[in-house]
Amino acid sequence: MNDSQDSLSEFREAVARKGSFWQTVKAVSWSFLGIRQSSAYAHDVQKLNPLHVIVVGILAAILFVLAIVALVQWVVHSGVAA
Repeated sequence: MNDSQDSLSEFREAVARKGSFWQTVKAVSWSFLGIRQSSAYAHDVQKLNPLHVIVVGILAAILFVLAIVALVQWVVHSGVAA
């Protein structure tokens, strides 16, 4: 039981973090590009709310997919494709 209480306590502490929206967007953006320093990652782990990171990550993935679909639609309709 002690392990589950410790895990629950750690989860509550993580969710209580008050990282800003822009810090979260910046961290997720750099992660999408794959150029993240380990020191910046460690800083984010301590400052950002993991639920915010998940939400911003999902929204960024949706925007990425929509951008790719729009690009493909544009290429197909412009007649550039062979």
